Amino acid sequence: MSAPAVAPTPDSLDTPLARAAAVPVPPADALAGRFPLSANPHPATDAERAQALTDLHFGRVFTDHMAHARWTRADGWGDYGIVPFDDLTLSPAAAVLHYAQEIFEGIKAYRHDDGSIWTFRPRYNAARLNLSARRMAIPELPEDDFIASLVDLVRTDADWVPSGEGESLYLRPFAFASEAFLGVHAASTIDYYVIASPSGAYFTHGLQPISIWVAQDYHRAGRGGTGFAKTGGNYASSLLPQEEADARGCDQVCFLDDVTEKNLEELGGMNVMVVDADGTVRTPRLTGTILEGNTRSAIIRLLQDSGRRVVEETIPLEGLLEDISSGKVREVFACGTAAVVVPLGRLKGEGFDVSIEGSEVTHEIYERLTGIQYGRLEDPYNWMYRLA
Repeated sequence: MSAPAVAPTPDSLDTPLARAAAVPVPPADALAGRFPLSANPHPATDAERAQALTDLHFGRVFTDHMAHARWTRADGWGDYGIVPFDDLTLSPAAAVLHYAQEIFEGIKAYRHDDGSIWTFRPRYNAARLNLSARRMAIPELPEDDFIASLVDLVRTDADWVPSGEGESLYLRPFAFASEAFLGVHAASTIDYYVIASPSGAYFTHGLQPISIWVAQDYHRAGRGGTGFAKTGGNYASSLLPQEEADARGCDQVCFLDDVTEKNLEELGGMNVMVVDADGTVRTPRLTGTILEGNTRSAIIRLLQDSGRRVVEETIPLEGLLEDISSGKVREVFACGTAAVVVPLGRLKGEGFDVSIEGSEVTHEIYERLTGIQYGRLEDPYNWMYRLA
């Protein structure tokens, strides 16, 4: 096991994750084959796959195969392979079902116009998986093995990568405690998988503004907890507030900090950014309760390199509402791997309901970032990594 996890530092361009993302990754050909293929004897037919790629939703249909590895305390990581996508068999006493010892990631594969398949800053996701692993007492997976699992799975199921505007193959790496026991301690057996889902836009209305319910009685995470880790419990805690948001006619929920209950943190699965009238972009500083998003990190770099001032700071809800009303704030948007960016057109909560009209910077960032991801624009940062 590695040293205990430490929450990210406030400077998003100089965190362990940001520095990891800048480390060169070996070419995919050098990593390919670490996960040997056991072919699915009953893959989808060409017609079934064509139908799935025509009727795209987010995370509903899955490809023919999945990557797998297993860690045991005695032998470490092993049993690497690409295996048929199928249901898992777990003991009812599997530790993950009782103690939620689990982590996951989200990353996409993009088909470019020449047919090649690429992904975005994969070492960032590899490093974040291990940051989460340390916090959840799960053994770290070597970063190059993480990337190799993506390479081998995507090469095996390359025909599942869609090619339409805004479409991608969404990859979900995850690891969990599969050992059967009912004692409260870290498991001695961990299973790692990567599954893949051909997906369209996360929000079917594209860049149309969404409405946000600001939860003032519930919190996504607490200080010293698991907020900076990508683990299922953080998302489970957002489900009840999300139902409240739905009941209030809102699309998503935004959380405040757990100490003062006054400051913006993040949405259930996305980071938040505020655009002031003078062009400054502000985002909540990383406190250890906020997930350090890959998309967030990239957007900060793009904004700064375009000449915009970017500030990571505490953003009180009351001040934000006043600034929206006065016109000091022109835009608010959210960002994350699944949605990329989406403008927030309405903030609603107990005692307030305000609208935000602007989305100019949101659209600029969307075009710039997706242009790099889909190969339409130059990639000066070497963010893109060719899988196949």
